[in-house]
Amino acid sequence: MPERTPRVLVVDDEAVIRQLIVINLELEGFEVHQAVDGLDAIGKAREVDPDVVTLDVMMPGLDGWATAQRLRSDPATSRARIVLISARTRPADVERGQDSGADAYVTKPFDPDEVVQAVRRLAAEATAGERPVADAPAGDEPADAGPLADDGTAGGRLTSDAPAASAAPPAADGHAADG
Repeated sequence: MPERTPRVLVVDDEAVIRQLIVINLELEGFEVHQAVDGLDAIGKAREVDPDVVTLDVMMPGLDGWATAQRLRSDPATSRARIVLISARTRPADVERGQDSGADAYVTKPFDPDEVVQAVRRLAAEATAGERPVADAPAGDEPADAGPLADDGTAGGRLTSDAPAASAAPPAADGHAADG
């Protein structure tokens, strides 16, 4: 039986950033869907049942943290893996991402390959039927969660061995310093 193409929902209110992520994921063979904000993401996630959702943190209306929490708490969307993407790099921001149910946290500006690697790893977990982080018993840290930044720098729960990259042009950031 042929393997199903992993589905990804890309959520960002900035069209340029959204397209950058979409194009890179499509080039890697993912089935990609788009949403323009948190509320749109919740509806689209129920509709397309994504394996992975990439979420900008700072969006109007429902931000990425709240969207991640809602996706995790809804039985129809709770199995999706979540990658938060943000220019917010303080340890408290990364911790808030973890608390919201995110499986990975990628900082802006980002190298598109870093996002692709994160999505590829999480999609492999999702299609293999591994349980999401949100279902882990309290106090258990998944073995593949990635390193935690304890030095006050960006990175948090990166999903690749590469540090948070800044190779993308500044215009790819989409948001000033607020993510």
